This record gives sequence, C-alpha cells and structure tokens, in this order.
Amino acid sequence: MKLLGYALVYRRLLLVVFTVLLFLPLPLVIHTKEAQCAYVLFVVAILWITEALPLSITALLPGLMFPMFGILPSSRVASSYFKDFHLLLIGVICLATSIEKWNLHRRIALRMVMMVGVNPAWLTLGFMSSTAFLSMWLSNTSTAAMVMPIVEAVAQQIISAEAEAEATQMTYFNESAAHGLEIDETVIGQEINERKEKTKPAPGSSNETEKVSNKMETEKNSVTGAKYRSKKDHMMCKLMCLSIAYSSTIGGLTTITGTSTNLIFSEQFNTRYPDCRCLNFGSWFLFSFPVAVILLLLSWIWLQWLFLGFNFKEMFKCGKTKTLKEKACAAVIKQEYEKLGPMRYQETVTLVIFIIMALLWFSRDPGFVTGWSVLFSKYPGYVTDSTVALVAGILFFLIPAKKLTKTTSTGEIVAFDYSPLITWKEFQSFMPWDIAILVGGGFALADGCQVSGLSAWIGNKLSPLGSLPVWLIILISSLIVTSLTEVASNPATITILFPILSPLAEAIHVNPLHVLLPSTLCTSFAFLLPVANPPNAIVFSYGHLRVIDMVKAGLGVNILGVAVVMLGIFTWIDPMFNLHEYPSWAPDVLNQTMPPQTPKSYQFIRSNLWT
Repeated sequence: MKLLGYALVYRRLLLVVFTVLLFLPLPLVIHTKEAQCAYVLFVVAILWITEALPLSITALLPGLMFPMFGILPSSRVASSYFKDFHLLLIGVICLATSIEKWNLHRRIALRMVMMVGVNPAWLTLGFMSSTAFLSMWLSNTSTAAMVMPIVEAVAQQIISAEAEAEATQMTYFNESAAHGLEIDETVIGQEINERKEKTKPAPGSSNETEKVSNKMETEKNSVTGAKYRSKKDHMMCKLMCLSIAYSSTIGGLTTITGTSTNLIFSEQFNTRYPDCRCLNFGSWFLFSFPVAVILLLLSWIWLQWLFLGFNFKEMFKCGKTKTLKEKACAAVIKQEYEKLGPMRYQETVTLVIFIIMALLWFSRDPGFVTGWSVLFSKYPGYVTDSTVALVAGILFFLIPAKKLTKTTSTGEIVAFDYSPLITWKEFQSFMPWDIAILVGGGFALADGCQVSGLSAWIGNKLSPLGSLPVWLIILISSLIVTSLTEVASNPATITILFPILSPLAEAIHVNPLHVLLPSTLCTSFAFLLPVANPPNAIVFSYGHLRVIDMVKAGLGVNILGVAVVMLGIFTWIDPMFNLHEYPSWAPDVLNQTMPPQTPKSYQFIRSNLWT
C-alpha cells in the first residue's frame, strides 16, 4: 500500500521513464531514420497527451533527440523554433495587450449586448455574439475571463429582480385581501398552524415533492454562495455560462489569429507547401466566417432549448412591456457601461490601429481582387500577414498614451517623458511564451518527419484508404480529431496529427486542404469536459455547472460542429480552393508510388477516388 502511495506521488516521473523505455526497442531494433523519428514522435505525442511534463518542455525534446539520432543538425532544429508565425503572434499580442489595458474589450462587449435587448434569449445571443467577436482578435481564454464577471452580475441581478417582483406582488395581494375580505381570526390561526406543521420536516418523511422543493429553496452555489430560487434560475445560470465558453471557442475559428491551432496549421501548411499561396487572413475569414456564424446560431438554439425551452412566440412578440426582470437586467448592463465613462483617447487610438490592421490583413491578397501586396511584386511572398502585425505592434510602443510629470524643487510640475500605449513589461505579461515554444516544437517535429522519410512512409501505408469515398475519409478524420482534442490540448492535437494527415491526403491523391481544413476546425471543438480547454474551465469554476451538464450540452455542439464543417467543405469552401482537383503545389505521390498508367486507366482511378 505504501508502494502504491509512492507511485501515485511520483506518477508523472514514472510515466516519463516508462514512455521513454517502452518505445526504445523501436530505434534499437529497426536501424532506420524513419523508426528513430517515429520513436521521437511517439514519446512527444504521449507526453503531450498526458501532460506528464509541461507542454512547452515536451516541445523541446525534438531539439534534444533529433541531433542525437542524426536526423537533423542542432542548428537546423533550432531554426524551427522561431518562424514567421512568431512574428505574427507578437504583433497580435501587442494589440490584445492594448485592448485589455484600456478596457476597450469591455466597452465593445457591453455595447453589443445593449444593442440586442434584455429578453433572456436575445440577451444570451447578445453575450454570445460579443464574446465571439472579441475572441476573433483576443485569446479565447482572456475573452471568457473578461466576459464571465459581467454575465455573473447580470444573472444574479435577474434572480434578485424576480425575488423583488414576487415580494411586491405578494404585498399587493395581502393588502387587497385585508381590505376586501373579512376573515375569521380563528380560521386564520388554524391556517397558520397548519402551514407551520406542513413546513416542519417530519421525522422519517419521504415526500419527494417536498424534498425537491426544499432543495431548490435552500440550494446554494458552492462558489458564489448565491441561492437558486427555482430550477429555472439555476438553468438560466447554466445556459449563460456555457454560452460564453462555447462562443469564445467558436469565435476563434473565424480568423487565423483567433486561436493557436489556426496559427499552427497555417504555418505548418505554408512550410510543407510553400508554392501554395492560397491561405492568408482574408481567404481564411471568407471560408470560416459562415461556419462560425451558422454554428453560433445553432449552438444558441440548442442551449436555449436544452435549458430553458425555445418559445418563438414569446421571443418575437412586438410591443411587449418589459418585465421587472428585464428592466433590472438592462439597468445592470447600462450601469456597467456607464462605469467606463466617455471613450478616452487611448481607446480611440487602439480602435483605429485595430481597424487599420484588420483592413490591411483583408486587403493584402484577397484573391477576388488585386491586393496591396502587388506593391512588392518584385519580391513575391516576402510580405505576409506578420509584416502587418509587426507594423501595428511597433506603433503601440511609439504612440504616446499620457505624459509623465515630475515636481521640481520650486514646486512646478513639468513633463519629462511620455508613456506609450503599452510597455514591454505589460507585453511580456500577456505574451504566451509557452505556446510559442510549443508551436516551435511542432515545426521541428514536422521537419524531422519530412527529412527522415517518416511522412512518406506513413503516406504509403495509408494509400489503401483511397478506396474509401472522400467524404467518409474527411468525416472519420474529423471525428478522430474531435475526440482526441477532448483529452489533449488543441495545439498538441493539431501538431501531432498534421504530419499524419498531410501524407494521407497526398497518398490518396486528394487536395490536402480537403482533409486538413475540416480537421483543423474540428481541433477547436473541445466542448465536452471542463479540462478540455481553458474557457470551459473558467466558466466551470463559477460553480453553476456539473460535469454532466457540460457533457450533455457539449455533445450536441460537437455534433453540430462536425455537421456544419462537413456542409461547408462540400459547398462554399470547395469552389474557393478548388478542392475537387489535386493541386500542382502538392507532391504527386501517386505517380511516384504506382506504375505508369494509361490516360484511360488513370481517369478510372481518379473517378474511383472521388466516388
């Protein structure tokens, strides 16, 4: 028993040692570069999934093991840990730092909620829309952490407003009864005694209705200490919490910078397929925005129906007088907005830079019109989205936010310097260095798989899957990714699976984007568990939810997400990237691994692949 206790205490150390030793026969018995790289891949993947070591520390293992196995020299591995992605990340974090420092995110969120009204269903949609919009530009975690206090205040105000309304109605009823009725005092006394006897719990009583009623009257939130007056109040709190968690994740799908998985995929894709210049900020937004909007609306309907029911007649009734609950809710939101005061100079400058950055991203190379990147046509591919992000990021360190003053010996106050919109210390506190290292480890792992020949070996072994219909391959890969991302971090999931899915698409002669785009989007669908992603953990910490609540709601959203992605891939996304054709920028693995075919037989193979 004591030995078991020690094993439990040192379980992470034992897991690391066991993982390293378990796969060690692979490179020792099979003396090939593919086997050695597979060993590194297995060790890193298991440590990422189990998190026995911090993710960023595990990401450094390729830098240690690839040179030791002779797969890549140390200098080349080191260069994988800082790429164009990191420059883009630095610029985006500068923007996020300024937005949060000057409370621009709160102003945007509250204004959007005020625009949709205070009906509970519309209020939920308003919170989801504002959260999703902020999540397009800020991290999902910081967005959920910022919006949840506002949502919690509104929810508690709604509950207290209902209590006040019921108390007012009861007082009015009692006064009316006292003036309009003459009741025998004896009867009143008897009724009071009977009521006391009923409310008094009898020993050994098993009345289920009384138990449920008593529980709902006295149940408290274990975190906030707030009472739930009714089951409906509790359901409303659950609905609002989950709507924030899910919308912060859904909003991140919309832009390349919205979530780390999008950034990781974009950089790994551009590294593996440098001749494909089809993925940029504008093209990503055009194909993912409809996916996010449809999924957001369906998630809103699903959550509303699951917890409160969906009353269309009540929602769309015009000219209806606001209830006391709705008035209280509107008052809280208005009060929170008024606390911000008038828009300050710093907020205005941040908003202007934000709009300019977004416009430059969209217009660099939109695809359907000529973008401003033609100004640098002499050096095609040199100017990327990271160039725009860096220009904006540097501006935040240059533009003055306020003057710094000091008092002279004569008592005069003079300005001696100025403070910029953000400082380096503030930037450092926001910069996710762990994600930067994790992404670098993914790039190193992908380079090792390609150089060692492991990617080509995987592709050859997966080529029999070409006999399956393409839609089934995409569905299976999407479901596998959605399941894995519930137990592994989203960045680790896409980093592990990209070196597998890319050669799979090449081996079956399918446009790599056809398999990789839906898999990348599904990597963000971690809706089932509190530990699946940080937004889930944040809303769960408020104490309104149980794990089973999140599982029931998340399972529906997961199914809806995969369905919407499948719909998009075979409708509007297909013509955008010509997904039905195998592109010239991808390696022609089919011709390299199969004997030459006559045109007729080649067409027969292609038709079978796409059935």
